Amino acid sequence: MKYLSNVASLRFFTDNCTGCGRCVEVCPHAVFEIVAGKARVVDMDGCMECGACAVNCAFGALKVNAGVGCASAIISGAMRGSAPTCGCGNDNKGACC
Repeated sequence: MKYLSNVASLRFFTDNCTGCGRCVEVCPHAVFEIVAGKARVVDMDGCMECGACAVNCAFGALKVNAGVGCASAIISGAMRGSAPTCGCGNDNKGACC
């Protein structure tokens, strides 16, 4: 699933990565893979900014503004039992991206 191109707040700091693979394990959209003993971002546009990677990286290799955009809207909608709304839909009715 793709959201919007080139807008994810995800930042990856290669020098801090130890290659533990935790980001690969927790990312729901396979944004990362391990190559030559280090994580690598393979699908930045697949990032839904849930923040699972950053929360689980003990080495500070990842930063993301979790709780923004569509990921937050989807999670909030699911918790409320309503449709996701984040105010960024093209129909000006608050629908999610």
